[in-house]
Amino acid sequence: MKKIVTYNVNGIRSAMSKGWLDWVKTVSPDIICLQEIKALKEQLNLDDFTKAGYHSYWYSAEKKGYSGVAILTKAKPDHIEYGCGFHDNEGRVIRADYGDVSVISVYMPSGTSGDERQAFKMQWIAQFQDYIAKLRKKRPNLIIAGDYNICHKPIDIHNPVSNANSSGFLPEEREWIDGFMKTGFIDSLRQFNKEPHQYTWWSFRANSRANNKGWRIDYQLVSEPFGKALKRAVILADAKHSDHCPMLIEVDF
Repeated sequence: MKKIVTYNVNGIRSAMSKGWLDWVKTVSPDIICLQEIKALKEQLNLDDFTKAGYHSYWYSAEKKGYSGVAILTKAKPDHIEYGCGFHDNEGRVIRADYGDVSVISVYMPSGTSGDERQAFKMQWIAQFQDYIAKLRKKRPNLIIAGDYNICHKPIDIHNPVSNANSSGFLPEEREWIDGFMKTGFIDSLRQFNKEPHQYTWWSFRANSRANNKGWRIDYQLVSEPFGKALKRAVILADAKHSDHCPMLIEVDF
């Protein structure tokens, strides 16, 4: 049984200054998928992660202080794949292979800054779906963990009516993630928890987190039929090192 955590840390150095590594030692995941690390590997003391019991693999954006993904893992993977072959300068995809299972940490683009980035987001997610379709022919057992920057259904956002025209809950985005799941992926949280008010991100504004006015934009999607190996999925909302919180699954492989 492996415990896998996905966590958009909104800056790994910032999260570590808030006791993130102590939290990691307490929860003790086997694999940690990080997004928005906002750091180059050279800016980190990698011994910190080694001493905590992890091999660490970092894929940073070319632009300093922006984006970036990483995988921390207790067991050394058979292979690490950096990038996905498109827009890799933004450091959005890293993959670790363990036998016939692959774990991907993905940080999908946000479109909140304007029309240009929204168009880029829609192009990016279409390309990502093509990339995954090809990858599945070679690596069918996939766990795609990360910040998708999209709420799937009205239950996944605190106010679906007022956010109907907000990036992250646009009809075309929701249509995409719905279609992506229907290509053969299980939304691991909803396998175990169909309740409302299950969120992974809250705005820093208007006391949103204290009032639980959030969005569920962080997922661990597991490919069918490998999804039968899923044993547990839970949002860890008490972890407060970021404007996101982590999500954990337990899976048998």
